[in-house]
Amino acid sequence: MNWITSYVRPKINSMLGRRDMPENLWIKCPETGEMVFHKDLEENQWVIPASGHHMRISAKERLRFFFDEGKYETLDNPKVTVDPLKFRDERRYTDRLRDAKAKTNMEDAILNAVGAIHGQKIVATVQDFSFMGGSLGMAAGEAIVKAFETAADRKLPLVLFAASGGARMQEGILSLMQLPRTTVALDRLKEAGLPYIVVLTNPTTGGVTASYAMLGDIHIAEPGALIGFAGPRVIEQTIREKLPEGFQRAEYLKEHGMVDMVVSRLEMKATVARLIKILLKVEEKVELLPPASESSEAVKVEADAVPAEKTKNENPSA
Repeated sequence: MNWITSYVRPKINSMLGRRDMPENLWIKCPETGEMVFHKDLEENQWVIPASGHHMRISAKERLRFFFDEGKYETLDNPKVTVDPLKFRDERRYTDRLRDAKAKTNMEDAILNAVGAIHGQKIVATVQDFSFMGGSLGMAAGEAIVKAFETAADRKLPLVLFAASGGARMQEGILSLMQLPRTTVALDRLKEAGLPYIVVLTNPTTGGVTASYAMLGDIHIAEPGALIGFAGPRVIEQTIREKLPEGFQRAEYLKEHGMVDMVVSRLEMKATVARLIKILLKVEEKVELLPPASESSEAVKVEADAVPAEKTKNENPSA
């Protein structure tokens, strides 16, 4: 059999069959319009290389990027009453919750985990904006309280990544009650003398900004993040004035003292680890390289020779 006939005949189905191609192979930068291949963007932690624009990421992805080797232990969220007010607008609240859970594969907007960054064990709390806009309800409030209690019990620092549109309107006053509850739980952590670092991501607004998101020992913001209580459009309509350019953005707030620093997601892990060591007063071990053998011998000979010469000069008769 020669090479002309020794080939594998293609299957008709493989030639005519339809290949399903994902629709999001290329991601468009919202600022510059640049198209970036999704694999390259994922390897860069969803930060556009050219413009530095920070894309929104899920809570699980953030923890994978943040913890050493992407390993962490998740904490189960406490069980709460679902739809206590039997709320319904265009749809039932229970239907909205079911769709959000299916979309994000999360029980609610909060994900708690325990892991290590640069060898330092911490508790991390992440709000996922994909779950009903990261809104704060009873379930999210209970999860945040549990995070503070776990950190206090295990004597670990807590790092919170805030991303929220505010309180969850479907739970009314029960949602607003989570603001003082989380604040009281935070006080227990501070009484234990443990660090509490808040990372403000895009966006962080509403009641979350009015409570635990602005009570940290240090506040870090991702570049370009929208941070505030009411939105810029609402403020403009209320005061009937044009707001300054970049108002409520991370860089503007840093200039006006509301945020301590603006840090890229690519440098967030190293920055937070360094801050925690400073707050815990952990001294980093610095290993000094031993001198070369020849150099050490030369130093020894020189050190032995100096006293002898000095003695001779002091005692001419010797």
